[in-house]
Amino acid sequence: MEHADTILISGVLLALAIGVSLMATRMRMPGLVVFLGLGILVGPHGLGVIKFATPEFAQTAGVIALALILFEGGLASGWKEVRPVWRTSLSLATVGTLITALIAGFGAAWLLNFSTLQALLIGSIIASTDGAAVFALLRGSTLRKRLARTLEAEAGLNDPVAILLVIGFIDWINTPHYDVVSMAGLLAEELALGAIVGLAVGASAVYALRAVGSATSGFYPVATIATAALAFGLADLLHGSGFLAVYLAGLAIGSAQIPAKRAIADFHDGVAWVSQIAVFLILGLLFVPSSMANLWDESLVVTLLLMFVARPVAVFVATAFSRFEFREVALLQWAGMRGAVPIVLATFPPIAHVAGADQILNIVFFVVLASAVFQGATFEWLARRLHLMTTVRAIEPPLMQIGNIRRLGAEVFEFPVREGDAVVGRVVRDLQLPREALVSVIARGDEALLPRGSTLIEAGDRLHILLRGHLKRRVEELFELWREGPVGEEPAEYARPMAGHLPIFSVKPWEPALGDQGEPTHIGKIAVRRILRTRHDAPGSLVVLDDGRFAVASEGVVATGSHRQLRAYATRRIESSETLSGRAWWQEVAGAMA
Repeated sequence: MEHADTILISGVLLALAIGVSLMATRMRMPGLVVFLGLGILVGPHGLGVIKFATPEFAQTAGVIALALILFEGGLASGWKEVRPVWRTSLSLATVGTLITALIAGFGAAWLLNFSTLQALLIGSIIASTDGAAVFALLRGSTLRKRLARTLEAEAGLNDPVAILLVIGFIDWINTPHYDVVSMAGLLAEELALGAIVGLAVGASAVYALRAVGSATSGFYPVATIATAALAFGLADLLHGSGFLAVYLAGLAIGSAQIPAKRAIADFHDGVAWVSQIAVFLILGLLFVPSSMANLWDESLVVTLLLMFVARPVAVFVATAFSRFEFREVALLQWAGMRGAVPIVLATFPPIAHVAGADQILNIVFFVVLASAVFQGATFEWLARRLHLMTTVRAIEPPLMQIGNIRRLGAEVFEFPVREGDAVVGRVVRDLQLPREALVSVIARGDEALLPRGSTLIEAGDRLHILLRGHLKRRVEELFELWREGPVGEEPAEYARPMAGHLPIFSVKPWEPALGDQGEPTHIGKIAVRRILRTRHDAPGSLVVLDDGRFAVASEGVVATGSHRQLRAYATRRIESSETLSGRAWWQEVAGAMA
């Protein structure tokens, strides 16, 4: 296949997956069913658009995708969110996963024609809830936060346990003299090393990201991708759990105050979506629909055993000492969504040449599809019937994302202040921003400062400027002035000596023909030399005129005179103003004229 054809087909498949996923969301159907179905349709056992499908390729792609999905899950959660439920989540991820695997395995061995070890291998493969499926299910959900965080943390923590169980049972099948003690040693070693590596790499990444400080925002997502790769690869190299390491590294970064955190989160959210689509499409290529004709009854038995016996018993035991209500436990029992993880794990037996591997793969496909359709589609319905839904989202999005701000006609710019810039040592009110633009926050080191007009600007600061879209060009021109100067008030420019007697003080109504009170160009016939202050809560400005006088325009009037006259006028307005914002404005004018 030519490179152009490969790229074109990839783009078409991604576009189709996104379009069909949006339709599935409106129909309350889990997206993973759609992605798997699309993979089956275009695969070698469907239309034949893509003619290759090997367990090795699917496993490699699946492992990479799951690592990225787990990293994003940890990043989005953060320790602050996980801490209240970590005991229950850890119990579900360890005790719950082990009990699920044992009950499903021994049940399958008893009811079906499998050896005990083969059946326990199947039970281990389907024991893990899926991070991608659970994270997608909870995004936008109004489930109680405690339940949502429990499910999310369980999905991130139980993958390593299930993977180690699968590897252990494969070794037990293929290796002479392998026993329970060997398997327990494998679990303890991999989980311990994975946890140590994940926490160490995560802490190191947080330190490095803070130390870099003022790099461009595009640098940080690249650095966090490198963090995920280092955590997984280093843990795996040391015979630890790479999946646990990558989740804990994401959790460490998500818990810390680091630069460009919003950009990092948005980037990894997109990467997780692409990974989820890609892994389900690729895994769908492996499925042979005709094989289900002889396996549907066995697959149905395993599915029912998992949903109605193994998972409920496991959750009941794992939450026995928690403070969950009975109805909350009931929802946790039904919320064991299976997805990409079991299918990826089902590629391990064929690669290891385990007897009956193809049969295992097809049974797991059936279990995953049934879980997605029945549990995924009925999860919110059951939560509502149990009165476990609230009026707020379980996973809160940022209060205002950049995309939403732009749709409302605004823009956000970041101006990094460098050593030697003209704005260093100046205060915020010296920046000469137009009325419909303001410095919303100053990022200084690890702090976010809410600026006032008197806030001093320092080298290393990052000024976040919120403005109306039509002012974009004008503010970009100011950036050059902030670099090179001049910036700030320079009395020599406008305080020219007044010839003759004291300037006449006047107060007149503001005429519409003069334009915007916040950005006047003329006061009467006299040109405005410079705008000194701009009022942000309403149209208004303090200016110096070309003849050396000052003028203040606000609240429908314009006062003109010397600085002493305007100071006296502003002082009177402070006393008569009926609003806090009005008094603040006239205090600012009086202070400037002093």
